[in-house]
Amino acid sequence: MKLKFSKHTSERKVNRLKKKIRIRKTVKGTAERPRLCVFRSGKHVYVQIINDVDGNTLVAVSSLGKEDKSGIDMAKLVGIEAAKAATAKNIKDVVFDRNGYLYHGRVKSLADGAREGGLNF
Repeated sequence: MKLKFSKHTSERKVNRLKKKIRIRKTVKGTAERPRLCVFRSGKHVYVQIINDVDGNTLVAVSSLGKEDKSGIDMAKLVGIEAAKAATAKNIKDVVFDRNGYLYHGRVKSLADGAREGGLNF
């Protein structure tokens, strides 16, 4: 995977994408253990459970429309909801892909919620 950036791309974003590429060299999702991928924006958190062998997204959950809570609490709810959707499709074991983000704050809370919901990683 080759990176292309414009001269206006922030150094912080470039560094995150470099970390993302290093992580993706080792983390791969299979049919038995798909990849749980996290994306966080300024306001929301998005989760996908992906089978990289087939290139299919098996489960997708986000915090869009869940405005009653925010931040860490919302991320934990999204993790629990993603775990429920995954167990409905008989997915119990996943590989966690933090997508270049630090394992802290909303990402850690989402992972804790997914574990609480029944996923193993």
